Order: sequence, then structure tokens, then C-alpha cells
Amino acid sequence: MAINLDYNLILSLIVGIFVGAASGYLGSVMVLRRMSLVGDALSHVALPGIGIALTYKINPFLGAFVALALGVIAIWSIQRKTTLPTEAVVGLMFTFSLAIGVLVTPEPELLEALFGDISKVQSVDGIFAVALSAAVLMIMSLIRDKLVLGLISPDLAKSQGVKTDKIDLLFLGLVAIIVALGVKVVGTLLMGSLVIIPAAAAKNIASNLRTYGLLSVLFGILSVLIGVFLSNWLNWPPGPSIVLASSAIFLISLESRIQTRIS
Repeated sequence: MAINLDYNLILSLIVGIFVGAASGYLGSVMVLRRMSLVGDALSHVALPGIGIALTYKINPFLGAFVALALGVIAIWSIQRKTTLPTEAVVGLMFTFSLAIGVLVTPEPELLEALFGDISKVQSVDGIFAVALSAAVLMIMSLIRDKLVLGLISPDLAKSQGVKTDKIDLLFLGLVAIIVALGVKVVGTLLMGSLVIIPAAAAKNIASNLRTYGLLSVLFGILSVLIGVFLSNWLNWPPGPSIVLASSAIFLISLESRIQTRIS
């Protein structure tokens, strides 16, 4: 059960570090905005695009991006024209997309689409994932304060010139990008965990917003690193291994919070 540091493992770790960091950072805002399940639901919106791309021998990344872009625009448009909360609109898209995705995805590739396999990331896709994850981190660092201000006081944000509608659309777009990348890491069924769990763990022990964001990034990275090593060592599927590692981090943070309250 030795760990072999071959090229595929090193590439998986590099991609995982960047995707895990971006997922954790985005998740820190999503948890604050009570949008934790949005990342999970959006991951299912990618499934029809992946299925169509596989059917026509196109890169699944491209199919996922197109499907998610259309889904985000639809969610944003419906949300602006109705009084339905984001969760309800995303839930509608989630169930519809999952049904269509299962129907159009070729059966041999369906399992990988649902649970992911970061060990099969190719070099070009890896470079693409790293570059996009870095871009998402940079953009999020620029708009995070505006997102938090809009959460605390929408009126104050507007009075300071923050265009909340456009910021919300940009934020959903960033979530869509990371979800599309994360589908290859943990799959459509488990992607929500990579966004939710590291941020939830960070929230258990963070003392301020800055620490909360940094810990979310750290826990996102650790989740992928530990999960990939576990997968390689024990010959487990990578996606579930990453989720188990992330869950373990959450349980440790929860225990730390309980002990702090007791003391």
C-alpha cells in the first residue's frame, strides 16, 4: 500500500490544491449568505453538458462550462423576475438537469461523471484548471468585501455604489466555474461537499472574517491533499476519499469548538 509519487499523482495534487483553495474561498461566502446547497445543486446542472460532450467526443470541461453558464443565467434571470428565493430556483434547475443528465450521459461514463476521478486529469486540463482557479481566487479577493457588505446591509451597499445585481451574477459565475472544475475532482454528486464542508469547518473555529476566509482556503486544500493520498494509498475512489477527509476536518473543528465553549 505504498504511495507512488508518479506524474499523475503530482498533477492531481497540484490541480487539487488550486481547486480546493478556490472552492473553500467561495464556500466561505456561500455559507455566510445561506447558499450552502447552491454549489451542490449547480454541480448537477453540469451533468447534461458533460453527457452531451461525451456523446459527441468533446472535452467534458467545455460541456460542463456551457451547461453551467446557461444555468446561472437562467437562475439569475428567474430570481430577478420573481420573489422565489435562490434555493428554490436552484432546486428547480437541479432536479430538471439531473434527470436530463442521466438520460443523455453514456452509461460507461456516468459513474465517473457522478463521482469524479482526479487521477485521470490530463496535462492540458490540469493547466486550464489551475489557471481558472487562480483567476477565481483573485477575482473573489476583489469582490468579497462587496458581497459581505451586500449581505449585511443591501441598502448601505447600494448607497456606496455597489451594483449588487451585477456582483451577484459575477459571484454565481465564479461558483459555476469552480463547480465545473470540481466535477472532475469529486464528481457532480459530491461537488457540494468541497464547497460546503471546508467553509463550515472554518466557521466553527474562526474568530473573525479574515481568519474565516483563510481557514476555508486551508481546509479546502487539506481536504483534497489528504483525500488524494488516501485514494492512492488505499486504492479508494478519489472523490469519496476527498469527501471523507473533508468530513474528518469538520469533525475535528467541531470538537475544538465544543471544547472551547466548555472551557
